[in-house]
Amino acid sequence: MRKPVIAGNWKLFKTKDEALALITELASKVKGVTQVEIIVAPVFTVLPTVKTALSGTDIALSAQDVFWEEEGAFTGEVSPRMLLDAGCSHTIIGHSERRQYFSETDETVNKKMKASLKGGLIPIMCIGETLDEREGGKTFEVLERQIRGGLADLPAEVVKPVIVAYEPVWAIGTGKVATEGQAQEAHAFIRGVLADIFGRGTADATRILYGGSVKPDNAKGLMACADIDGALVGGASLKGDTFASIVRYNE
Repeated sequence: MRKPVIAGNWKLFKTKDEALALITELASKVKGVTQVEIIVAPVFTVLPTVKTALSGTDIALSAQDVFWEEEGAFTGEVSPRMLLDAGCSHTIIGHSERRQYFSETDETVNKKMKASLKGGLIPIMCIGETLDEREGGKTFEVLERQIRGGLADLPAEVVKPVIVAYEPVWAIGTGKVATEGQAQEAHAFIRGVLADIFGRGTADATRILYGGSVKPDNAKGLMACADIDGALVGGASLKGDTFASIVRYNE
């Protein structure tokens, strides 16, 4: 059995005080939840604050990005070792907004994946097609390219802890959600590609999350799909009660 993961990507929101208020509210509303792994991903500046507030909870801390070098003349970047020092256990890599606005490529995703795994961070690797690519019948082609590119030259035993997040770009922050059928089809395809690369055992153990306008009213249906193992939640993770409702989707 793959333990479900509900991860909240706070994106460019929340000052220190706001983050503290949110995590305090969330922690109280998900207290006692053990059947779901919960992860929050705040901005870099509040990671230590949130880590302190998470003390005594089962909520894990993730960064939203990482750089592939440990140190050096790389102004504005943050290394895996620094994220671990800030209290992170996970990091998001290759989010569609990073690809769209900051020229992230499958090659840079791969560098970040290797550095994170080597450094002891668990990556949440994001993949997904744009609306033009879906309408052009290229969804599977894009997903396979991103999977193979992002995980290139990594052995199966190293990849086992990796979490994959399928986020159709056309559904992120738009209110549009892939149907349960569309989401399941994409997730099953992703698992098939992982099996082809790393073997069925690794593929069956890999958790694949859906991301794209996940809300309390659609979470349960999505999570019921055979190959969907949780959600990468954006806007709905910015309110404690809303995110808690998603975490408790099966209650």
